[in-house]
Amino acid sequence: MIVLGIETSCDETAAAICQDKKIISSQISIQTIHRKYGGVVPEIASREHEKLLNNMVLDTLKDGGISKDQLKGIAVTQGPGLAGTLITGVCFAKGLALGLGLPIIGINHLEAHIFVNFLADPTLNFPFVCLLVSGGHTQLWYVKGLNHYTLMGETRDDAVGEAFDKGARILGLGYPGGPEIEKLAENGNTNAIRFPRAFMGKNNMEFSFSGLKTALLYYMNNQKNTNLNDVAASYQNAIIEVLTTKLLWAMDKTNCDQCVIAGGVAANKSLRKSIKTNLYSKKVIFPDMAHCTDNAAMIAFLGELYLSKKNTSPIDFPILPNLKLT
Repeated sequence: MIVLGIETSCDETAAAICQDKKIISSQISIQTIHRKYGGVVPEIASREHEKLLNNMVLDTLKDGGISKDQLKGIAVTQGPGLAGTLITGVCFAKGLALGLGLPIIGINHLEAHIFVNFLADPTLNFPFVCLLVSGGHTQLWYVKGLNHYTLMGETRDDAVGEAFDKGARILGLGYPGGPEIEKLAENGNTNAIRFPRAFMGKNNMEFSFSGLKTALLYYMNNQKNTNLNDVAASYQNAIIEVLTTKLLWAMDKTNCDQCVIAGGVAANKSLRKSIKTNLYSKKVIFPDMAHCTDNAAMIAFLGELYLSKKNTSPIDFPILPNLKLT
């Protein structure tokens, strides 16, 4: 079975082809135009998607050696995401599906991030715990099967990706902030500054990063001469310690011996090292680096999985910018 996947939930334009649970072609274009604005401008992102999508899909098919006639379905991100960018991708996918007479599958972006770990390790089985960490979400999930998810905890305020981006802005760094802080932190002392950790009581699975961000702001306002490497390392370490600890609590609570990490922040090397070190007795799966940030491979893979179960969407399905995973 061959499925085309399309992803336009934010500022990455992506297309991929999945054949028999393997990605045979994948392309992604990251919109660097937003860096000068310090964040994603939705209208600009939508226009960039519109410019790129047609040629990207054609190139993806060509690279995979696949003709349009060989496709069995089209999967596209339905939500969550920015309304304008979702509309661009969904309308393109619907037009293509109608023109080719193919079924269409609206995909939950969060669910796709979780399931992309099956590409990293096809031996992964249910149940498992998932730490989902991105620019818009920080959640702990207990995954018992397809469409069987239990939310164990999520952030009360900022997502971890937001904490990195806003922290980077306070430090005068560029966008996106995560890679900028990680780069500075490589040459810093993680214990130079004791920033607060919001554990909120043992075995509490909820997260909060707004206090940490405020502590960083106050620290920088009160320090005229400071080592930014140490600040970045200490700030990042505070985030990672909370994520690692709560993941460990979730593993203990569910008595689960395997976990997956999902979302853009999963690319952080220090987070990977911390989780591997502290969960050394557990099976820990990280997505490939190319599959951490938004990508179409995860959309195509999950789309093929749903199509194999004859689970498709009506052609008039809506975009859902605030779509939840239930």
